[in-house]
Amino acid sequence: PGVTVVLRDFEDFENDLAGTVRSFSSLPGVPVLVAAEAFPYPPVPLPAGVSFLRLLPTADRPPPRPELHVRTRHVALVPDGTRGAPGLLERLRDELETAAGSGGGAVRLVAAPVGTGPLRCLQLRMEPREWTAKYSPGNSAVPGRCQALEGAAVILLRTRDLFSLPFPLSRPVPTALFVQAALRGWGLRVVPGSVFPEARRPPGSPHNRWKAESLAEERRSRLMRELGVKREVLADGGERWYGCGKATARCFGTVHVDTPRYLLEDRWTPPCCLRALRETARHVTEVLEATGVRYWLEGGSLLGAARHGDIIPWDYDVDLGIYREDVGKCRWLAAAAAGRAVEDAEGFLWEKAAEGDFYRVHYSRSNRLHVDLWPFYRRGEIMTKDTWLGHRQDVEFPERYLLPRLPVPFAGFTAMAPNDPRGFLELKFGPGVIEKPEYPNPAVKRLAEG
Repeated sequence: PGVTVVLRDFEDFENDLAGTVRSFSSLPGVPVLVAAEAFPYPPVPLPAGVSFLRLLPTADRPPPRPELHVRTRHVALVPDGTRGAPGLLERLRDELETAAGSGGGAVRLVAAPVGTGPLRCLQLRMEPREWTAKYSPGNSAVPGRCQALEGAAVILLRTRDLFSLPFPLSRPVPTALFVQAALRGWGLRVVPGSVFPEARRPPGSPHNRWKAESLAEERRSRLMRELGVKREVLADGGERWYGCGKATARCFGTVHVDTPRYLLEDRWTPPCCLRALRETARHVTEVLEATGVRYWLEGGSLLGAARHGDIIPWDYDVDLGIYREDVGKCRWLAAAAAGRAVEDAEGFLWEKAAEGDFYRVHYSRSNRLHVDLWPFYRRGEIMTKDTWLGHRQDVEFPERYLLPRLPVPFAGFTAMAPNDPRGFLELKFGPGVIEKPEYPNPAVKRLAEG
């Protein structure tokens, strides 16, 4: 029985660790544990009885086992600069156990604010398949029930719950707890009328504030990668992104048998990759239209446009058909046709595909998310091409579908498409394809299995 105080979120270069530790260790029967990658430097004197846990493995010691250092039934995660007060930890513990015993078993965390700063209650909806965390304002009709908080707070939970999490002490600790708790359906209750005192500290130097902000951003990015979150939608409508960009590789490797790795992990295309595909598709169609190259949405891209005006949520490229005779009108395509990979003024890379007679425009040299351009030509009244890769939709079709081409909404802009999208798609994929979504290779992974 009892509550162990764990101090994890503090900076080496500027902290109130000694004062915070002294305040809580002076409370009767409250063990205090300081956890960090390495002992703070400059050194911080810790009172007798306060334990230090080094989290960074070393070659000459057994691996760290944080769960072996907490012997009480409950644990409180305390932010740096907090001051203890008699009875407050016990009140949080009793609130948690009362909530669990009164049918509120979903409540697995309780919290109390630190100081007079505002503590904002938020709802948090995790969408693992979309790699996304969505925050929204808390429900005022259910006071004290949240999934996340904004502001400094002491968070208390059962020790067994904390160490059942895969990332129990990742920083920033509150965010790590909120995301993992939301994935498990755990509720969070703010205990009314309980406020932990806060130390009065002089303002930090501008340099130290900059260091703290930079480290906080770096830690949050690392945490989100660990938790499989690539996009956060904030309560005010803003967004934070943690996935790939122009200067990085894409989020997934080579695709085998039309099935990216993420489908086998029951996820869809990472949102950063969809964003890059949308940007690339918009850029390519603008270049083609400006240079007079006739194009149309092909295959799965047309299917996405017909279903919901966007890229299919699990697709990993965009397909466009073009008239082969128009290739010379676009200097980037002409260069690719001549065997040169060329980067245009906006950093998109145009090249001829290694797999056959078609072209590929990559998001960048580093990020190989791409748009494929398939050159078709007339053979009588039929449109055909020279490279066939065995895809289901790889079939010839009458040119009448392109006479005329019509604009359709796609990926946030307007793209050209065959004049009868349903007829065109059913010719290529079979009847009812628009209403019957399926993964690219059902023999490997079916949509229903996800």
